[in-house]
Amino acid sequence: MKKKNILTFLSLLFTLSAFAQYQISGTVTNKDNGEGLPGANISLKETGIVVVSGENGFFSVNDLKPGTYTVKADYIGFVSWEKKVTVHTDVQLDMQLEPRVFLAEEVIITATKAHEKTPLTFTNLDEDQINRENTGKDLPYLLSSSPSTVVTSDAGTGVGYTGIRIRGTDLTGINVTLNGVPVNDAESQNVFFVDLPDLASSADEIQIQRGVGTSSNGAASFGASINIKTDKFMPHVYLELNNAAGSFGTIKNTMKFGSGLIKGKFSIDGRLSFLNSKGFVDRATARMKSMYLASAFYGKKDVVKLIYLHGTEKTYQAWYGIPKDSLETNRTYNPAGSIYDTGGNLLGYYDNQIDNYEQTYLQLHYAHQFSDRTNLITTVFYTKGKGYYENYKNHKKFSDYGMNDTVIGGDTITRISLIEQKWLDNDFYGINMYLNYDAGNLRLNFGAGWNQYLGDHYGKVIWAQIARYGDYDREWYSGTGNKMDMNIFAKANYAFNKHISLFADIQLRAIHYKIGGTDDNLKDVTQQHTYTFFNPKAGVFYQVNKQHKLYFSAAVAHREPNRSVFLDADPGQEVKQERLIDYELGYGLQTTLFSLDANLFYMDYKNQLVLTGKINNVGAPIMTNVSDSYRAGIEMVAGFSLFKIVDWNLNATFSQNKISDFTEYVDNWNYWDDPENEPYQYEKNLGRTDISFSPDWVAGSNLGVTPFKGFTVALVTSYVGRQYIDNTSNSERSLDPYLVNNLRFFYKIHVKHMRSLEFLLSLNNIFNEQYETNAWVYRYVYDGTEGELNGYFPQAGFNFMAGINLKF
Repeated sequence: MKKKNILTFLSLLFTLSAFAQYQISGTVTNKDNGEGLPGANISLKETGIVVVSGENGFFSVNDLKPGTYTVKADYIGFVSWEKKVTVHTDVQLDMQLEPRVFLAEEVIITATKAHEKTPLTFTNLDEDQINRENTGKDLPYLLSSSPSTVVTSDAGTGVGYTGIRIRGTDLTGINVTLNGVPVNDAESQNVFFVDLPDLASSADEIQIQRGVGTSSNGAASFGASINIKTDKFMPHVYLELNNAAGSFGTIKNTMKFGSGLIKGKFSIDGRLSFLNSKGFVDRATARMKSMYLASAFYGKKDVVKLIYLHGTEKTYQAWYGIPKDSLETNRTYNPAGSIYDTGGNLLGYYDNQIDNYEQTYLQLHYAHQFSDRTNLITTVFYTKGKGYYENYKNHKKFSDYGMNDTVIGGDTITRISLIEQKWLDNDFYGINMYLNYDAGNLRLNFGAGWNQYLGDHYGKVIWAQIARYGDYDREWYSGTGNKMDMNIFAKANYAFNKHISLFADIQLRAIHYKIGGTDDNLKDVTQQHTYTFFNPKAGVFYQVNKQHKLYFSAAVAHREPNRSVFLDADPGQEVKQERLIDYELGYGLQTTLFSLDANLFYMDYKNQLVLTGKINNVGAPIMTNVSDSYRAGIEMVAGFSLFKIVDWNLNATFSQNKISDFTEYVDNWNYWDDPENEPYQYEKNLGRTDISFSPDWVAGSNLGVTPFKGFTVALVTSYVGRQYIDNTSNSERSLDPYLVNNLRFFYKIHVKHMRSLEFLLSLNNIFNEQYETNAWVYRYVYDGTEGELNGYFPQAGFNFMAGINLKF
């Protein structure tokens, strides 16, 4: 009986152990200095499980059955670590990787990136943060939780044409780079993320610098910069199938793949994406696709990486907004493509009122390491863009298109309805070079860049009501843009000791810009402009102790006017360059459970270009230099970690954004009836006013709860204060404050023969807030009564996106 009990006990013990699940955890560190290696790949060969080390190199592999596993750690620039481990209880491993002479591709963006002790204000987003947010919306929406950030969407869904403002500065003042290559359009200075659909799926790291930031290439950093680095090196073969679907017919399909390291030297990575949405606003459809391919060679002292990125978009226009008086009755109304008869009656909408554009990026990066301290990076790039937007035009004058009036049955016809296409065909190419030196306490970066932009702007009439003008494509204007931009810079970070570091950065930028041909109003726009800018920056960083830090910096930036400013200016009107001096004073606190970053900023503008209501001699609005304006405020970012279950991240910005002395102009429509009815415009000095689209308050909260391993639910809240849509500080012409709450679910599990299986669910605007994020207004006076035309951009109420990611 006793033996039987023992056998029963042993059998039960064996059965329990068979069902027991254990954990392998530990750290991946640099053998030479003991520093943790975040981003290392840890794999278990027998299972196909691959995990990535996190902060300080920590990793864990959970839910393992008893047995023997081959554990391997890979990190670029280090010799692989491998060991067989028998698991019958939890196992702790300390993986010390030995550095090898192997140049990491991360050096490609070293020169333009702000580092830990750079005395500037910046936020980093890593691959994990990007992936959790990426359910199909455009890149600006993935950045919307960063401080002082406001995003907008023409279609109301975050898909298609989207925009972002940081500290009130829109994308024309934000320097955007992709692997150090300029993304801003050279002429408009704008960035159209719609042309690069699902770029987030190829982003490994994004750094947002608020204020002037470090010297970079391309358009001026006139308020912020966004530096995007694409996919990092993956040592193993991988395949990802990421799919999402949700409200408004939104569907996103993405496939990512990679060869891993081939023969220890080569790799190939790629991505295919398809994204479609019907939009919240009527007919605001978006059909987009993109491709990313990268091939790399890794040598002992060299890295060569060729990147191909192609995107196409076909979106129905939703950029006119809707009249203010329709917000309560018909929030989805879209006037784009309206077809009217001669009596002004609406007949319907033109089906092909679309924006159709494609863009291709080619980048060749070469990095050479001269020594452990010195490397040289060379990037050659070419960007090709071509496309058009198509408009149905009601009852336009023949003369507007350079055509003569026609006579039918003895009647002279002066107006005609037609379909036009406005084309842009451009080439952008250049070279960047960086020499980097890092001796620990001294980091030096020397850089130079040259780029050339060639653009053709032309319009076609592709159909007209009268057959005489409808049988062929008729070009009615043709203009050119030729812009050369070059810069050189030098940066230095010097640590006197473990507490004090000094930073200095000087940049010389030269621009030559030629415009030729005619514009769409048939005006000759031939002109040229030359600028030379000197942009110094300096700062000090003080590490008080392990928990506290302080920094101060001052930085100068200049910006040249863009193409539309030059074209809209009256002959002889002087348009001045803009200047910004940015002062930043920051404090940081870091403890085990709590972190706080706070900074004061003062951005002093000279000759900032703003809309005043003033028009040129043909009635088009023009940008006007205002002598003095500023943005001043405080930004705060806090984080709490409780019981390893709750993570709460908050940010808030309070600011004042003012024009010191503003004069408004309002059109007198009676003047157009009879020039004797002067004045041409009514003029009024308003003194000190608020800068448009610059809310005093912006705040965000991300409250995440992880009740068990792999599962997180987060309540994401955004608050944006009142935004004036012109510079008159009139609340009648403003966007109301809004508070939007999103609920996000993320569940990651490890499945045999897979790296992971991820489920995502995003419930957006859960309280169905009705709000608008953008608008425009045009004011006039007629017969003594003031009126206005306007367009507001309403955002979707409650909506959702659900996704599943299969990672092999």
